[in-house]
Amino acid sequence: MLGIRMELPCLCLLMLSCLQSLSAHNDFFTSIGQMTDLLYTEKDLVTSLKDYIRAEENKLEQVKRWADKLDSLTATATQDPEGFLGHPVNAFKLMKRLNTEWGNLESLVLSDTTDGFISNLTIQRQHFPTDEDQTGAAKALLRLQDTYRLDANTISTGDLPGVKHKSPMTVEDCYELGKIAYSDVDYYHTELWMAQALKQLDQGEESTLDKATVLDYLSYAIYQQGEIERALDYTKRLLELDPEHQRAKGNLKYFEFQLEKLKKAKEEEVEKEKTTEEKEPPKKRTKRSKKTFSLIPERKKYEMLCRGEGIRMTPRRQSRLFCRYYDNNKNPMYVLGPVKQQDEWDRPYIVRYIDIISDAEIERIKRLAKPRLRRATVHDPETGKLTTAQYRVSKSAWLTGYDDPMIDKINQRIEDLTGLEMDTAEELQVANYGVGGQYEPHFDFGRKDEPDAFKELGTGNRIATWLFYMSDVSAGGATVFPDVGASVWPQKGSAVFWYNLFASGEGDYSTRHAACPVLVGNKWVSNKWIHERGQEWRRPCGTSETE
Repeated sequence: MLGIRMELPCLCLLMLSCLQSLSAHNDFFTSIGQMTDLLYTEKDLVTSLKDYIRAEENKLEQVKRWADKLDSLTATATQDPEGFLGHPVNAFKLMKRLNTEWGNLESLVLSDTTDGFISNLTIQRQHFPTDEDQTGAAKALLRLQDTYRLDANTISTGDLPGVKHKSPMTVEDCYELGKIAYSDVDYYHTELWMAQALKQLDQGEESTLDKATVLDYLSYAIYQQGEIERALDYTKRLLELDPEHQRAKGNLKYFEFQLEKLKKAKEEEVEKEKTTEEKEPPKKRTKRSKKTFSLIPERKKYEMLCRGEGIRMTPRRQSRLFCRYYDNNKNPMYVLGPVKQQDEWDRPYIVRYIDIISDAEIERIKRLAKPRLRRATVHDPETGKLTTAQYRVSKSAWLTGYDDPMIDKINQRIEDLTGLEMDTAEELQVANYGVGGQYEPHFDFGRKDEPDAFKELGTGNRIATWLFYMSDVSAGGATVFPDVGASVWPQKGSAVFWYNLFASGEGDYSTRHAACPVLVGNKWVSNKWIHERGQEWRRPCGTSETE
């Protein structure tokens, strides 16, 4: 017993080492890379819990053996108490048992084997995800549901494209998602997930939740969306389960009253229309023209492209895109070993470099970046300062040659292939996306209404973007350009490059782009934002605005 109890605090010290990397971070849901640390934390907790269980089992086994021995002894002794105690040894042992051994048993039963486990748990709880993380992860699931048009049952069964580790959701999981949507006054998703929880309960899944609780939320969410008749049906079902449910009884009367009111209003409307038709000739209906892609709201275009729909590349334009071996006008670094380059899009011109960064370099960058990852920020156009935003769900870190000479080599590689000066470029930014990680449509360059966007850098506007893909993504995670209908998919070891500004210095608004939510997988990217200063002789100014 003592040995077991002494091991637990030792385990606590081992856990501290893995927790030190977590202590400075929060917003776990915004980075899959950092969430992996939580798996090891949980694994350590399970080990500690098993040690506690073993200690408890050992204690109970000792108590059980003592109880079995005394059960047999007392059964024999009570058959002939005087004869039993007539033996002097039995009399002595009775005194000893009651005076000493029962006291020892009391100490054993009262001994606290929870110390090690509780101390471990207390230490680790300081570094656990918060309510914000849980809510963030839940909202990410809802975002994925909308973007990729997934029904609740598909997500609940874990039947997602490209998954390796299928994980079904319980009734409690579905209920929790519905509650988070409800607290956000999102009755659409409340209905979807409460309905899924009810479906799984109806199918016989065991749960501590009762159907009445789920039906209560479900009926109200449906009512809030204006479907009073369906809300009434679910309320009646709730009352069948719990006839004394006070809120349901009140809702039943209210919904019936509202339905009667709507019925009368509809009858009056029909009567009014009949009277109007008798007095006025019918109006001619005008035909509505179908929406073209350009008239679809940006959000819808963005989601369509994330699903691989609405890509606007005609066969004729496709025939003009090529792949080639590229040495950037016989750059000495690539004359003997040119790189593989392929055209991804024509307007704006987006090019991809294949196998341009090695697996070893990728792993090294990730190791350098991981302890530095912080919630990614965006430029606030009003204040000019960096701030976090709900439309950018990722964590990022910045790396320079001071962190590792390899970063200088990578910067030089970008300079050799683009012909652009890297001394005025921003540091290499490494980003890891979290649950449903995304970056909604944005420009990389500063617009005319943001004159101070990069003033503090003193290097002018962002002339171009270089983006490394450092992982493959099982599903989702594309880089899309909503204005032109382009989608570029992650390919580990490749990089894409495009100009944000025309040669005239004017912004190319067709480069507005977005990072689609990661549906399944872990997305790592790194990018280099290249600025205007230093490019005067490398990319001379054009004579027209859009040249």
